[in-house]
Amino acid sequence: MSTLQKPIQSQYGFSNTAKDVIGNINLDGKTAIVTGGYSGIGLETARVLAEAGAEVIVPARNIEKAVKAIGQIQNITAETLDLMDPSSIDRFAEKFLNSHYQLDILINSGGIMASPLMRDHRGYEAQFSTNHLGHFQLTARLWPALKNAKRARVVSVSSRAHRLGGVHFEDPNFERVEYDKWKAYAQSKSANILFAAELDRLGKDCDVRAFSVHPGLIPSTGIGRFNEENKATPKQLDGNEKKADNRHDAFKTIEQGAATSVWCAVSQELNGMGGVYCEDCNIAEAVPADSLKGNGVRPWAIDPEYAKQLWKLSEVLTGREFNPYS
Repeated sequence: MSTLQKPIQSQYGFSNTAKDVIGNINLDGKTAIVTGGYSGIGLETARVLAEAGAEVIVPARNIEKAVKAIGQIQNITAETLDLMDPSSIDRFAEKFLNSHYQLDILINSGGIMASPLMRDHRGYEAQFSTNHLGHFQLTARLWPALKNAKRARVVSVSSRAHRLGGVHFEDPNFERVEYDKWKAYAQSKSANILFAAELDRLGKDCDVRAFSVHPGLIPSTGIGRFNEENKATPKQLDGNEKKADNRHDAFKTIEQGAATSVWCAVSQELNGMGGVYCEDCNIAEAVPADSLKGNGVRPWAIDPEYAKQLWKLSEVLTGREFNPYS
């Protein structure tokens, strides 16, 4: 897969916003689902897609909060979904499939970061359950609509935090080793990348392509609610944005942070491509495991055998076989 990880001559970059990327693209008649689409970069992603004409559905655990956040934005509706609850995922998907023939864009943007040790009712660690397993099951359940769309795209929002470690296949739920919130977060973000790679491999013959993205360093999103002490102040944000020596360590606004997800979802520059990890509206480079770079994708997140292994593990843990050809 590392051979796929080669930057292209994208017309967009670090500083572009989601609105820049969408440009004059018309999404009338298209349907999109954006998990986490009621706060932070998810809300901006949903808003930009909706303003381009797409019907956007935002699944939310807290439906009241979602409705309030969406406000008067046209073309967006909120529906109930808890990514840690398999029954909730099934109910959401069933309702969608009963009312929609196709799904053109699925952006798996919802997630939690560096939380204290929490588990879902199955005993699965919360970050792995929310960030990966929930989205695995959701995508599996929505697969018929994705196939019907013809040229559908699935975008998994990952993070450069994947560089902190890969998937612990022998103990993904920290049942035998001491819990480390950052290792757990890194595992879930590596899983996002591996999932997109394997989904693309299996789904491209069905005309469904998948991508994973690092949105950038965005201190003003709600995902850091468990780590308030690590958030940047507005003064720090302003100063960091002016740095020119290493943009990969500079902060982005929410509008800039949503750009790469939207780029992967709609850009014609990616026609015929898929299974790649992207950052700054471009395909990221593959870097060695011991690289000190802040950017790039590490080997354990693009290993094809790990991708297959994760797929099988996810089927076992969710109890749902996900065969894109069925």
